[in-house]
Amino acid sequence: MSKTKLQKQDIIQNITDKISQSKSLVFVKFDKLGVGENEELRNELRKEGGEYLATKKTLLNISLKNNNLEEIDTKSFEGQVATIFGYEDEVVPAKVVEKFIAKNKEKMEFIGGVLENKFIKSEQVVTLAKLPSKQELYAKLVGSMNAPVSGFVNALAGNLRGLVGVLKAIEEKK
Repeated sequence: MSKTKLQKQDIIQNITDKISQSKSLVFVKFDKLGVGENEELRNELRKEGGEYLATKKTLLNISLKNNNLEEIDTKSFEGQVATIFGYEDEVVPAKVVEKFIAKNKEKMEFIGGVLENKFIKSEQVVTLAKLPSKQELYAKLVGSMNAPVSGFVNALAGNLRGLVGVLKAIEEKK
């Protein structure tokens, strides 16, 4: 059953809003994916602060143009196209989909994406998926900042251990 013009305008507005709120987009071809696998991916993305949306390419094109992304023409993409929105972290959508593709070989593939309002090719999306997430980078930063302090504490503790050893030897001698 085809949608009315008003329904299509609502869909376009919804997608336009999602694009403007997201930090990154990933486009995937999902022709061979079953309903259960689609739901599994949707749930995984929701946990990570992302969203999975399958729409008609023409409606997606209009929404992209509404967000000043005219250089992206989804009509040139082959097969059924889904858009993954990353609201919290730029890397997470690509990471989640990369992990999902590894489990479900040949059922889904990257087409491209949008990062910092520029189209990136599928190879660049794969590279993006290999980058650490913000949380991983924060953990590494805290670890790096903590390392000198830990070393200093260990050095002081070593001096105290040496002093205790000397005092113990003096006590045993007397």
